[in-house]
Amino acid sequence: MTSHLNSIVRLSARVVTLCVTVTVVLAQGTKEKPEVWMMPPGQENGRAFRELFEQPEAWKETRSLIHVLGCSDLNTKRHFTDDELKAWFAKMNEWGLKFAMEVGAIKPWGLTGEKTFTAEKPLWDRVERLGGKIYAIAMDEPLLCCRHHIKKPDDYAVQETANYIALVRKHFPQVQIGDIETYPSISVADHIWWIEALQKKLAEMGVRGLDFYRLDVNWANFIVQNHGCWGEVKKLEQYCRSKKLPFSLIYWASGQPLLDRMKLADESTWYISIMHQGYSYAMVQGAPDQLVIESWIQAPSRCVPETAEWTFTRSVRDFCRRFVRTGK
Repeated sequence: MTSHLNSIVRLSARVVTLCVTVTVVLAQGTKEKPEVWMMPPGQENGRAFRELFEQPEAWKETRSLIHVLGCSDLNTKRHFTDDELKAWFAKMNEWGLKFAMEVGAIKPWGLTGEKTFTAEKPLWDRVERLGGKIYAIAMDEPLLCCRHHIKKPDDYAVQETANYIALVRKHFPQVQIGDIETYPSISVADHIWWIEALQKKLAEMGVRGLDFYRLDVNWANFIVQNHGCWGEVKKLEQYCRSKKLPFSLIYWASGQPLLDRMKLADESTWYISIMHQGYSYAMVQGAPDQLVIESWIQAPSRCVPETAEWTFTRSVRDFCRRFVRTGK
């Protein structure tokens, strides 16, 4: 009997050990849930952003599905008063939402990282003075700007972007820094070169590297110009993951400007387009670490309520329901 009991005890111990091992393996193999950013259109003096705070009950479910609310740092200056921002940042803290900004790094008006940062720092100081905690910034296409707007070589883009990041790290050490670049106008090979060159330069300067890398995909080019594909985007996602660099993807109505010119766009176009992008990237097993639903194209025309057809918050809510497996 004693021998039999000992066998049962040993078997039970093995079962417990196996269960613990399986649990650990499953936990290690489970991808963390993605972070969802929402950046509404900025037309009409920031009306969409303002409506989020004037009508909080009109997007309550959407708010529960996102993590970050953002706009450009220039729009915080252009459109919103101190009193508005102070009240809104308090609300965001109450709702558990983080605040992020899209910013310059190299621009025609800021040809060096130092000049751009010097122009932007007062805007950021104002945000923090009014109670806003800047969670993250996303640099607006410094490589593309150098190549296509100010006609500077890639090495210049690397150095000045690194200089800019170094200044942000010095003055705002808590802020996450990411870069936005375009595809397919910049090839996947060039994206990889750019990431490696920028990270190497920052390491040489003793500055922490990028916290995320964001792709702005003009996916209408896949159809109109037969240029680019979602499979290549997935390759860049895999590269970023191999480097432990979170991969961020903007979801937007890439074809809407052309459809507007063709008189084919209407109130449904934004909604249908981002859902189409969601399905398309899912079909190549795409799984960004950040999903950014962002409009800079004067669409959709309404932000709230989330229960009405074709509003911006409706598109965010339904997108999250479909493509984000877990909420906050």
